[in-house]
Amino acid sequence: MSLRLILALGLALAAPAAAAQDVAILGEVHDNPAHHEEQARRVAALAPAALVFEMLTPEQAAQVTPALIAEPEAMAEALGWATSGWPDFAMYHPIFAAAPGAAVYGAQVPRDAARAVFDTGAAEAFGPEAAAYGLTEPLPDAQQAAREAMQMAAHCDALPEDMLPGMVAVQRLRDAVLARAVVQAMEQTGGPVAVITGNGHARRDWGVPAYLGRVAPDLDIHVLGQTEDGAPLAGGFDEVVSAPAAERPDPCAAFR
Repeated sequence: MSLRLILALGLALAAPAAAAQDVAILGEVHDNPAHHEEQARRVAALAPAALVFEMLTPEQAAQVTPALIAEPEAMAEALGWATSGWPDFAMYHPIFAAAPGAAVYGAQVPRDAARAVFDTGAAEAFGPEAAAYGLTEPLPDAQQAAREAMQMAAHCDALPEDMLPGMVAVQRLRDAVLARAVVQAMEQTGGPVAVITGNGHARRDWGVPAYLGRVAPDLDIHVLGQTEDGAPLAGGFDEVVSAPAAERPDPCAAFR
């Protein structure tokens, strides 16, 4: 293979990562190592000024420095990753290492804040900008029903039905918090910004891009969804790639 062809192929492979001038939202199935490899590759190609992680609180993100990134074990310990509930840190560390000089923003909703949503609602938990992000508005009936059905299926049909509206409200809060972190990152760094999050938050129809469309409509956004074994991925993405399904135990076994 000629050097010219190798270079051409390299540029073609890098093109999707550079498609967004402002924000690249990189979806994932959380426990799929191949998805994180793809995210790391695209982050390296984009060279973002900022990284927004669904998996970090703002307090955790503030601890991340290039020196800490250079010490993976120390970084995992400093972030308390082992007790965080997220998959193995070894999957996520290469994403940090792909842009060690990027500012890191955390957009995780703490457990106590998520629990409070069931009593007070997403708008109260989000704060003064809730109306701007649409959290004071009810969802259309069809979307509310669809999202409640998705929550029930995701929890192995084991949730009490009266919990479903609260579960949807928590998801809306998480989407809005991620979007707010993107806005903050753009304001403070000028971008580009890469967002590391699950496919459910990445989807264009009602995920983070929909919230950014309300509060920062001029942003140029590219959304990647990542699926497994070629399965369809609902929600609207600019690009979808597939990887082999990760080996995992049956998540519903405990409910049988």
